Order: sequence, then C-alpha cells, then structure tokens
Amino acid sequence: MKILSIVGARPNFMKIAPFIRAISDWNSVHDSKIEHILVHTGQHYDDRMSAAFFQALDIPAADINLGIGSGSHAEQVGRTMIAFEQVLLSQQPDWVVVVGDVNATLACSVTAKKMHIKVCHIEAGLRSGDLTMPEEINRLVTDRIADLLLAPDAISVQNLKNEGVCDKAICLCGNIMIDTLDAQRDKAMSLTLSEIFGNNAINNVEVQKVGSFSETFGVVTLHRPSNVDDFEILSRLVNFFIKEVSHELPLVWPVHPRTVKQMAETGLLQNLMDCPSVLLLQPLGYHQMLRLNLGAALFFTDSGGLQEECTVIGTPCITLRNNTERPVTLKSHGGVSLLVGNSIETIRLAYAQAKQAGKMPVRPEMWDGQAAKRMVEAIMSFVAS
Repeated sequence: MKILSIVGARPNFMKIAPFIRAISDWNSVHDSKIEHILVHTGQHYDDRMSAAFFQALDIPAADINLGIGSGSHAEQVGRTMIAFEQVLLSQQPDWVVVVGDVNATLACSVTAKKMHIKVCHIEAGLRSGDLTMPEEINRLVTDRIADLLLAPDAISVQNLKNEGVCDKAICLCGNIMIDTLDAQRDKAMSLTLSEIFGNNAINNVEVQKVGSFSETFGVVTLHRPSNVDDFEILSRLVNFFIKEVSHELPLVWPVHPRTVKQMAETGLLQNLMDCPSVLLLQPLGYHQMLRLNLGAALFFTDSGGLQEECTVIGTPCITLRNNTERPVTLKSHGGVSLLVGNSIETIRLAYAQAKQAGKMPVRPEMWDGQAAKRMVEAIMSFVAS
C-alpha cells in the first residue's frame, strides 16, 4: 500500500516525524508493507522555519517538494492544488494523509478526493467556532470530505459526531505532537538557557541583556493578526508586558517575523529593546522552544500547539485569543490554559492567577506518546475492513 503524507508549514513537521517512525516500525514487524512518500508543499520556505526542523527532528528529506512559497490564501491553495494533482497522477497513491489545518491540508485533501483517492486527516475534529479564522475553514472542509478522521481528544470526537460523521470513520488516537514532545524532551533539556539566549538574541542590544537573565522567566509568543496587525492592540500588549509583568517576571520573547515587522514600523520594537527585563530572540528551533517551555514559569501565547505543550509540561498558559480549537487544554476542561483574548483587564486577572499556580502537568486521554502507532494501525485496520 502506498501512502502520500503532506507537510506544508512548521506545525506539521512536529506531527509528521512520529508518523514516519510509526510506519517504519509497522514495516519491521508486518508482512503488509507500507510504501511512504513525503510531500512538502513549501508553504514555509525559509530555512530557519523549515529545513532546520527537518534536521532537528530527524525527518527524512521530502521525496517531493512543490516549492509553493508565500502568497494569499487563494494563491497558496490554488498553486498547491495544481502542483499536487501532477504528483497524484505520477505516484498513484492509495491514501493521502494530511495533518493539521494549514492551507496545504485543505488543498491536498480536496485534490485527492476529486481523484477518488482516500484521505486521512490527522488532528481531525478541532473546532474554534470562529469562521473568521482561515484554519477553521481548512479544518471544516477537510473533515467533511476525509474518509478516516484521527482525533486527538474526546471533545474533537464529539465535534465530529455532532456534525454527522459516522462512527466507523472516527478514531480517537491521541495527540501526535505529544509523541514528539516525549521523544525529544531529554534532547531539549540538554540545551543550556544561556546558549539559547546568547545564540538567538535579535541584535547586539539584546545580547548585552543575556547575562542578567536567570532561571526564572516567562515566555511571550505572538503571531496572529488579531494581536499584531492592529497597532492599538499590539501597543497595549507590549506596554502591559513592559510595565506590569517584566518588573516582577523577566520575559523572553522569540519574535515571529510578522510581529517584529509590525513592531519595527511602529516604534514598539525600540520600547522593548529599551526594557532591560525583556529579551527578544529570533524564531527558535523546536528543541530550543521546548527547552524554554520546560524552564518557564508561565507562557503568554496565541499559539495552538503551545497550549498543548504547556498542558503536558504543566506550564501555566495565558492564551491571548478569544477562542481556541483546543478546549481540552483549558483549565475548565482540566488543562492549564486560561483563554483571555487581548483585553488588558482580563489578561491582568489571568496573570495574577497564573503566577501563583506553579507547574501542574496534565495528560488528557491517550496523550501518552503512542498516538502515531495507533494512527498507522487505524489506517491499516480501515483498509482491512
């Protein structure tokens, strides 16, 4: 049997690594072999955000790279569909496996189904309920047409059932990203914070701050348009971090390219550089970011994946979004995350609560490092039946 799996952007890379290993493990003990082809659409084309992750996570080089690059959502989806159609014609796979909710997920699942090729969706059933998010559109469409939906948690399973998906098409497998976290934790812990800080400071001004940063710190990550595209919102957040947080908890901020561009154009970047207790870093590799999470006192983030990692590691997480497709990570569902949007009043209350919490690791059902194994077994069981 031939499987084509698709990666398009950085969040996919951490999820595909254990899936590839699980296929290799399957082939080592079963007569029914799986031929696997990895297709990289090239949605993340910058080396720091793509090639470095492949190397760090021991992902084999993609068999096929479509080189799609940047562009509007329509441009990315359209170019991917055109290029991927040719891949399907030449490779003739039995299954296309898509991951997460990036544009490549939508484009490749639609193209495969129109060519009557079975589609499996890893991370199915996540829902934010917010149709202004492009990722929500990608999730909804992919789950509607996929043949096999591999869900990370019980809430996602129920979402799919509520939408009318039949039981035989749904399999609760757990969170594949936690497979990577568990496999890479020791490697991350071997890194020193001083090296991470010193090697990734965004400029010489930030390098000079490194020596004053101790083992107690918080972490900030922001990249969503709702937080960084509006100057008033971004400036309120930056002022809150500088004036209300950094004086009692030094902050480490790996700055997304989108965010640093906005801050540089508005003077906010200089304000942060002038603050001795805020350290600005370049975007980090997977192990470096995991090391920060393992050592951090708390997180301020609008990342979906970091909500999940914080839950398993136990780091109090203040999620700067109005909604989340990962409610299993929220304190109201037994997790560690507080959903606060970008209202400073709400963030201030959550910060007062979170800084007293301490680390309390939580493992939702099947977040045990074995999700990829169950996923490969689910595909092969579906084929057999």
